[in-house]
Amino acid sequence: MALGTTEPLLLQPPEQRRRPPDWLAWGLPAAVLTLLLLSASGPLRPPLFRVPPPETVPLTLLAGAQEKGAVCLDGTPPGYHLQRGSGDGSNRWLIHLEGGGWCSTIKDCSNRRMYALGSSNFMKPMRFAGAGILGSDQLQNPDFYNWNKVFVRYCDGASFSGDAEGRAQALLTGCSAGGLATILHCDDFSARFSRDVSVKCLADAGFFLDVKDISGKRSFWSVYDGVVHLQNVREVLPKDCLANKEPTEIRNVLVPVSSAPDKPWSSCKDNIRNCNSTQIKVLDAFRNTMVGAFKVVEDKEDWGLFIDSCFTHCQSLYGISWNSEISPRLGNKSIAEAAGDWYHGRSQGEKEIDCEYPCNPTCSGQLPP
Repeated sequence: MALGTTEPLLLQPPEQRRRPPDWLAWGLPAAVLTLLLLSASGPLRPPLFRVPPPETVPLTLLAGAQEKGAVCLDGTPPGYHLQRGSGDGSNRWLIHLEGGGWCSTIKDCSNRRMYALGSSNFMKPMRFAGAGILGSDQLQNPDFYNWNKVFVRYCDGASFSGDAEGRAQALLTGCSAGGLATILHCDDFSARFSRDVSVKCLADAGFFLDVKDISGKRSFWSVYDGVVHLQNVREVLPKDCLANKEPTEIRNVLVPVSSAPDKPWSSCKDNIRNCNSTQIKVLDAFRNTMVGAFKVVEDKEDWGLFIDSCFTHCQSLYGISWNSEISPRLGNKSIAEAAGDWYHGRSQGEKEIDCEYPCNPTCSGQLPP
């Protein structure tokens, strides 16, 4: 894929791209790319490498999953897509968890059974189109281009939370609901490897704040509460977290449909360029609350943050935002450069936090929504 395109990394047949209900489309005022580490710069180079053609990656269903109760919402076995690595990447693994929101009621979950987010019957082979963190273009993805890559399909509606052998290196990633799943399963994923394996987790837009919406209510509590109780997610959540809090981004947490029926807010949450000065102040306050929540990791040298103020979602899966001539930059680094430096330990304390919107000139209007 050429640099500058907004074509999604994972190309699916039209029937697979059926959009879930509106409340499942997640967004943040400052799109968050949180790099979580479990084990205790400059302009892009000229095109020196030949871009490999898109490869169709077949779907593999998990044998024996049904006997263990690890199934999609309709009872079909879950699946994944595996692209083998090469060269020095043949012993390194990148596992990406697909996103797609959650279902919190029986009706919601039942509706999902009719497409790929709830049934493997609708999953098809996919093309890793050579962009983003799963791409095979060495120029665009220099740190992970030749790794073994696994794209795990999401079909339980609960961030992979309904009820490996060690490798030289391993990275667990995910975006949106998959990003939350990355956070929830990071410790367990790491525990499956021996101590001499470098295991890290990268959560893209998977940090969801527990805040009041613009009406002063916590409207989204009911959604999370439905997911937790309907799908018995309590069994996999950290016990200390459950003891201290009730289980609870712009489009759905801060401005859910129920609290913003008027047209100005609907237009604002769809495109930040439509927001007036009063609305921008509300979004900036939300952004500041989010940045404040990350102060707990300031002293963790092996953790990383890349928080830009661009109005976009799931930046690691698009070449245009991951590493291109117009990708967001902080500290003169693209997301790919910052993630690579963090993963390989090329720099200490890789924590980049943007100023308030619209201060960053690299937030291009061509970025995906």
